[in-house]
Amino acid sequence: MTGQEVPPSFRLAYVPGVTPTKWVRIWNERLPDVPLTLVQVPADEACALLRGGDADAGLVRLPVDDTDLSAIPLYTETTVVVIPKDHVVAAVEEVSPEDLAEEIVLHPLDDTLDWERPPGLPALERPATTADAIELVAAGVGLLVVPQSLARLHHRKDLTYRPVTDTPESRVALSWPQDETTDLVEQFIGIVRGRTVNSTRGRPATPPQPKGKRPEKTGRPAGKSPRSGSSGSGGSGRSGGSGRSGGSGASGRSGGAKGTKGAKGAKNVKRGKPRGRA
Repeated sequence: MTGQEVPPSFRLAYVPGVTPTKWVRIWNERLPDVPLTLVQVPADEACALLRGGDADAGLVRLPVDDTDLSAIPLYTETTVVVIPKDHVVAAVEEVSPEDLAEEIVLHPLDDTLDWERPPGLPALERPATTADAIELVAAGVGLLVVPQSLARLHHRKDLTYRPVTDTPESRVALSWPQDETTDLVEQFIGIVRGRTVNSTRGRPATPPQPKGKRPEKTGRPAGKSPRSGSSGSGGSGRSGGSGRSGGSGASGRSGGAKGTKGAKGAKNVKRGKPRGRA
């Protein structure tokens, strides 16, 4: 070797609102020797980050350009409206876009929802970020419609949110460059898809182990049961006894007697005593 080998590592990008904690924990359990580095990136910059090779894979929001990026949809989020706690909308369980028709609804430049036409009345200016829009909602300037994870991310004690029906929904996906489907990417795909550690597609390939001889059994040798002798003799006697109602009853009783004597005789021989009179 002319130089030191670079130890393997995995860089995972993720957009605001996505929580990769569970998958990272499983990764650390299965691949403790491969460190995973998290890279937080704005939603509109995630695809460029992957194309530039600054992350091996990313948890992004769809859609992505499928000409050079692969994507596996993971889940779809509920869309909610963020409101002050004392707003009239807070009194209901969910609302529709029609319910927001007379409200000023903020539409930040980093909005992740694919609107054909946002609900409500537009504000004079669009906030630069979702975080800025949240501040304006708290100031009573307007309302904000976002994926539920972003409402949780920017949680404030003076704000709450309610689901909005019949609106675009945000889908979260795992994405990576199509020409960079490495073994580590396959490992992470297996984790997010719920494959077990024993799955051949969810673990590194291992060479076949050499076959060895089976260990010899250490149990009691066959035919050496401690009761085999007495139970065999006794069984013969009982079988003979069962024929008392027929003509062979005498021979059955005789067989039982002989079986008993045989058993007693065997005990006497083991103790070194004479069998009895000739």
